[in-house]
Amino acid sequence: MENDIGLWSVLIAVLGGAIRVGTPFIFVSLGECLTEKAGRINLGLEGNLIMGAMTGYAVSYLSGSPWLGVLAAGSSGCVLGILHALLCQNKQVNDIAVGIAMMLFATGIAFFYGKAFIQPSAPHLPSIGFGNWSSSPVIKAALDINVLFFLGVALAPAMAWFLRTTRWGNAVRVVGESSDAALSLGMNINRVRLLSTMAGGGLAGIGGSYLSLYYPGSWSEGLSSGQGLMAVALVIFARWNPMNCLYASLLFGGAAALGPALQSVGINWGYYLFNAAPYVLTLVIMIAASSAKGTVRGMPGEFVK
Repeated sequence: MENDIGLWSVLIAVLGGAIRVGTPFIFVSLGECLTEKAGRINLGLEGNLIMGAMTGYAVSYLSGSPWLGVLAAGSSGCVLGILHALLCQNKQVNDIAVGIAMMLFATGIAFFYGKAFIQPSAPHLPSIGFGNWSSSPVIKAALDINVLFFLGVALAPAMAWFLRTTRWGNAVRVVGESSDAALSLGMNINRVRLLSTMAGGGLAGIGGSYLSLYYPGSWSEGLSSGQGLMAVALVIFARWNPMNCLYASLLFGGAAALGPALQSVGINWGYYLFNAAPYVLTLVIMIAASSAKGTVRGMPGEFVK
């Protein structure tokens, strides 16, 4: 009986961890998915994530409102997205190089201005407790779910609907599939890509605010652990599909939560190996994507050229 309880605790802890750890992945991957659907790669979303975490925490501390912090984090991501898009409008500029430069720039700015907010405690985002039916603190903690998770879950089908049925969504897909076709239809390619990159950057910023205002719930320079870069691999794995981005984010979150879940029931063997699971998963995805056959299905046509 005790083994059964322990097993259920691990499964519930992994599920809760998948939700808790996967939530920032949802926002960053959806942001990168939208950006790439418009035919642009933004490797700078790691910087957006870190800047959003710092900005959100700082504004929450200074204003006393975590939701103002989320708004500020999204706004900072939008500003970085606009800057990235404006730089990439020059045909002689490489998207990837600009993304790396923007990541270093945003990270440096966040670290510089964030030093004053490492020690102070800011108000955190609210959560909903779905584990009150249990007396186990492990289950209660695992099923304490933040409100931003539900926003991310709603955002994935909303983005899929937007890309599939709306005029602006069709414009994003056409620009991403063929710039020549977009020009022949009279579309303003730079404007579509600017707005897509801005929105994608804003979503990454919101993902960053989740890190600092809920889990782990503090601001520090090592907060993101490369999640913005892993989101690029996640979008490839998801075949540039918003709904698949949601599922893949939970998969990555579950992989990251496996080690802590086992530790919570007293299994400490291989803890650090389990913590490396999401990074190993990212490596496997990138190797598969660069194989001879590749993972071209779903890839925007502008990347295939």
